[in-house]
Amino acid sequence: MDQSFELLPEPFQINPSLPIYEQFAWAIQGRIVSGHIPPGSRLPSVRELAAGRGVNPTTAARTYQELERMGLIVTYRGQGTFVTRDAAVIGEARKEIMRKAIKEFKAAAGKLGLTAAQLLEFDKEDSHDG
Repeated sequence: MDQSFELLPEPFQINPSLPIYEQFAWAIQGRIVSGHIPPGSRLPSVRELAAGRGVNPTTAARTYQELERMGLIVTYRGQGTFVTRDAAVIGEARKEIMRKAIKEFKAAAGKLGLTAAQLLEFDKEDSHDG
């Protein structure tokens, strides 16, 4: 297949505590919203994804089902699977990733007994020191 993008980043580290299909879907979602996988791009088939990553075809199929549920990809019978061209859907997925990142950032600050603003201020000061 002639594809000018990587579906999943290399190297891709598997976290054994999370389902592989969720990790694949999250990584591909990130690559779509960042533009690394452009709207309208044709994705590898489920079999190609499974063989290329050494996973069970069921895992690859669940990855695509999850991305389809999010509206990020569309499958056309006999034609293949494609990234949506709907900018609003991609924008909403981007917002969801940002919400999750902010929540994790605030939680990390809280574990240190700091506010998110204090952590950002530290980063600003620390980057000026280096």
